[in-house]
Amino acid sequence: MAIVIIGGHSRSVGKTSVVAGLISALSAFDWTAVKITQYGHGICSANGEACDCATADHAWAISEEKDRSGESDTSRFLVAGALRALWVRTEQGRLAEAMPALRQRIEQARNVIVESNSVMKFLRPDLYLTVLDPATADFKNSAREFLDWAGAVILHEPQEKTGAAWQNVSLKPVAGRPVFRITPPPYVTPEIVHFVRETLQNQKPRLRRAELRAES
Repeated sequence: MAIVIIGGHSRSVGKTSVVAGLISALSAFDWTAVKITQYGHGICSANGEACDCATADHAWAISEEKDRSGESDTSRFLVAGALRALWVRTEQGRLAEAMPALRQRIEQARNVIVESNSVMKFLRPDLYLTVLDPATADFKNSAREFLDWAGAVILHEPQEKTGAAWQNVSLKPVAGRPVFRITPPPYVTPEIVHFVRETLQNQKPRLRRAELRAES
């Protein structure tokens, strides 16, 4: 199994579109797709609605998407060609509690692609891509924390020349990494597809050795 994680520095920078684009372009990988959402206080992880439920009861939930209308993010993953799509919902800071159940859900998957930054605390992927958009000033702590893990950067081309988008954020951790510039749509270019395919194919011998060690 190969694991690909798609992160980004903020909301609405195209992470879901990148995941869907890679699923479509690399359909032979038989993806299981996962979206992770962490809610703030007062939002129920069972249904994403405001509530006063006990956190011990509804700290996290995992559901498998069946709808193929394309209206939700996980539905878009199915429309793109994913074999399965899972939506993990947790309270902020409680993703660790959902991880054992998530690992069980994906243990038989051929390949897994995850939309999240925070899951990097619990899964070490074969490839982590980060999506950066200079037009969006917000830069999540989780994106900053794992920036040095990025195998490549997917960078939005600015629509116009602007000053530095991010205050007190150093991009030195990704210096020298491949940078793929996008002007959406599309969010996934042939160069990105080639990079992901080649990276995962080069991982196969290492992954197989790990399987053999586990069996011995």
